[in-house]
Amino acid sequence: MVPDHEYVPIHEIMTKEEAQAVLDKYNCTPTELPLIYVTDPAIVGLGVRPGDMIRILRKSPTAGESIYYRYVVDV
Repeated sequence: MVPDHEYVPIHEIMTKEEAQAVLDKYNCTPTELPLIYVTDPAIVGLGVRPGDMIRILRKSPTAGESIYYRYVVDV
């Protein structure tokens, strides 16, 4: 299964409140974030829907951990 592979970072669905806090912090709209398709193999098992925001936690050799945000869209 793809999400269990060692090179696939952790993907989490954000709550609406968490998503709004990120949008406020960066003063942007959801569509200004990088997009991720609802059919992406890394998030298929999460039960995401278009309009959700995803938090991606990647291991970094310099920062320890870096956080990325993606906006889920339909194909």
